Amino acid sequence: MQKTKLMVALLGVLSVTPAFAADAPASAFTPSANVSIVSNYLYRGISQTGANPALQGGFDLAHASGAYIGVWSSSISWISDAGTATNAGTEFDTYLGYKGAAGDIGYDVGYLRYNYPGTYGTNVKADTDEIYAALTYSIATAKVSYSLGDTFGVSKAQGTTYVELNVNYPVAETGYTLSAHYGTQTYKGETADANAAGSLTYSDYKVGVSKDLSGYVVGLAYSNTNAVEAAYTTLNKFLGKSATVLSLSRAF
Repeated sequence: MQKTKLMVALLGVLSVTPAFAADAPASAFTPSANVSIVSNYLYRGISQTGANPALQGGFDLAHASGAYIGVWSSSISWISDAGTATNAGTEFDTYLGYKGAAGDIGYDVGYLRYNYPGTYGTNVKADTDEIYAALTYSIATAKVSYSLGDTFGVSKAQGTTYVELNVNYPVAETGYTLSAHYGTQTYKGETADANAAGSLTYSDYKVGVSKDLSGYVVGLAYSNTNAVEAAYTTLNKFLGKSATVLSLSRAF
């Protein structure tokens, strides 16, 4: 009899639990994650992996107010290939910012820290701090990134900027998205100007298409730059040359 009463009580608790869960207030925070593999990790048109594949992934936490924080990481080789550091096979980025909208214009402002762990000796570390601001209207986004100090291993390069325009056009009811990109990386500072290999400043462009396959996104893109070959060549590989990149990604 006692066991029967206990079973009835437990069934009663289980029957009302969904009601409590349904009445619980929704969290103001939304977590998300992503993972991808690319045939060549290009950043601003420059290969970070010597034209080899890379594994990438990240985690974001967004607040209902528009504030967000996140981390992202990728395998790389450009620092070790250049002899700047040893054991420098990973890029680890951290960022925070705020997104909002004013009418039809979306905006995004934030701070991004690029971390490149490794043993540098007396060489300048590749770690870089940037602030950024972006405006979005319809399918187009314009963005400006501003370096706060040493920039990707170039000392005293504060004021270095990257200005870009991105267009993403989802083709209705097909799962396809067409994309186009143009950007200009402008290096500042005495060290950048005195670079013996030539100017570090360059522009890049990219066109691509992606297809959403039930949450898995397959992408194909073509990229090219007008970078000075001598300034962006390591191990006899020109890192800014034209490239076609295949990618597979998944967001959670």
